[in-house]
Amino acid sequence: MKINYFFRHPKVGHSIHRVFRTLIQELKKTVEIDTFNVPNIGSMPFDVLKNNFYIYKKRDTKAIHHVTGHIHDVLLSLTSVKTVLTIHDLVFLDNVNNPIKRLYKWLFWFYLPIKIADRVVCISNQTKNNILNKISTDKLSVIYNAVDPIFKYTPHDFNEEKPVILHIGTGWNKNLELTVEALEDIDCHLRIIGNISDKQLQLLMKYKIDFSNESNMTDEQIKQEYVNCDIVNFPSKYEGFGMPVIEGQQTGRVVVTTKIEPIIEVANDAVAFVFPDDVNSLRNTYLKIKTNSAYRNNIIEKGLANAKRFSVETIALQYINLYQDLYKE
Repeated sequence: MKINYFFRHPKVGHSIHRVFRTLIQELKKTVEIDTFNVPNIGSMPFDVLKNNFYIYKKRDTKAIHHVTGHIHDVLLSLTSVKTVLTIHDLVFLDNVNNPIKRLYKWLFWFYLPIKIADRVVCISNQTKNNILNKISTDKLSVIYNAVDPIFKYTPHDFNEEKPVILHIGTGWNKNLELTVEALEDIDCHLRIIGNISDKQLQLLMKYKIDFSNESNMTDEQIKQEYVNCDIVNFPSKYEGFGMPVIEGQQTGRVVVTTKIEPIIEVANDAVAFVFPDDVNSLRNTYLKIKTNSAYRNNIIEKGLANAKRFSVETIALQYINLYQDLYKE
């Protein structure tokens, strides 16, 4: 059995590559695999045509073709061959206000790709339900993202006097601004991963937060950040999955995250939940974690158990079963 994986251009982002790299390394033990990146970055008509032409040339009637996300429109060049499409979330559709752009994305990124694909993998039940609210189909399966095995349980003595709080991401949805406000007068060190804007920097200065910042890190460096911290902070306003939750749990750290889907589904009540717009919810949670060792240890133990659901061996087996079923048809 052979699987051809198709990825968006790396310059668009590495998150999908990173998720599937973990899976592919495991699957290569049992199946033949080729990977391809589309040549164009954009989504204008010329880009779509060039990417589809590239994908068309890679068609293989003996292989299963798996489009890993974002470039849903390349399914147009994969008719009459076995295909799998992964849909991570529907932000590309739900956040578009222009009616013409929305119609375009509905047709070429959503409706036609789902119609063409033999199987559609959703990375959470929330994504699956969102799709079913828009279209009726029996092609959907839920397979979670696998946690990279470089993240391993590492015992750590919690620093109650001045804990290191690791904050992952600085985009609009990562809620850094509320975190900064909630940490006012709490003795801690805020370690921020991602590019900080001038506005965010001004906020850090205003609330006199002891912080440091790093970006453009390797996977090994990011892993070490989890090892070094006391708390993993991920109070997002919106997520398609929430991999830092699992990475934190797998490392054996207390995770603070948002009580929204799909994080509720992923975290499995093995985190400290907060509300994404409530500064007091966040502040009180930090204080409770800092002072209550029994509370911390309970979260860590439950987190380690939950992370097993996302092991690469478990997720790879689910994909192998899906591919085998499709291959037999």
